[in-house]
Amino acid sequence: MRRPASYDEAMADDQELVHYEVADRVAMITLDSQHNRNALSRRLVTELFAHLETAAADDEVVVVLIQAAGRVFCSGADLSEASAAGMEEATRRIVDLQRLIVAMDKPVVTRVAGAVRAGGIGIVAASDIAIAAEDATFALTEVKLGLAAAIISLTVHHRMTPRAASLTTLGGEVFNGADAASYGLVTLAVPHADLDAEVGRICASLATGAPQGLRESKRILNADLLARID
Repeated sequence: MRRPASYDEAMADDQELVHYEVADRVAMITLDSQHNRNALSRRLVTELFAHLETAAADDEVVVVLIQAAGRVFCSGADLSEASAAGMEEATRRIVDLQRLIVAMDKPVVTRVAGAVRAGGIGIVAASDIAIAAEDATFALTEVKLGLAAAIISLTVHHRMTPRAASLTTLGGEVFNGADAASYGLVTLAVPHADLDAEVGRICASLATGAPQGLRESKRILNADLLARID
């Protein structure tokens, strides 16, 4: 029997799209909406917000790790929702999500193992530390569609060198994790086989920090970026 086209979406309705787990003082938040390439749907963003706020309020959590299940970290805004409800609501949610990551008192690490586009790049740029596989792919493709990467530019252009921002924003071409590291978009790029070990090492190191020291240091580091977003 052939499955209806909406089968995967219907199945997803019965499952959480973002998972939450705490171990060794690290809150691990995993995007798992693989039926639409971890797109930033209203439901996924709502769950992601809730988990980030849970981690922020939990005294046992010192570090927050955002990662994704599947081959795509995040494909950006859910365009099917945006076309139905309009772009204003979707873009406002992405701005608010970037601000939450930047403003929360605990360091946020992102693990990028696969493709990341549009609003997903905004999550990577908003995080304090981003570790990518060398073969992960990035692209600011908005220019190809007659658009500007305006919303994520709040964080992306803060991280990247001006020349790299011009090249990637105006060119719209795909670049890899190694390029992203040289451009300043991610902290470090490592071979895919080493990604989990490197992410684990960095999270374990951050988790040894005193919460007050991490909080005050992050506020100093992100003061200009937070002002830019506001």
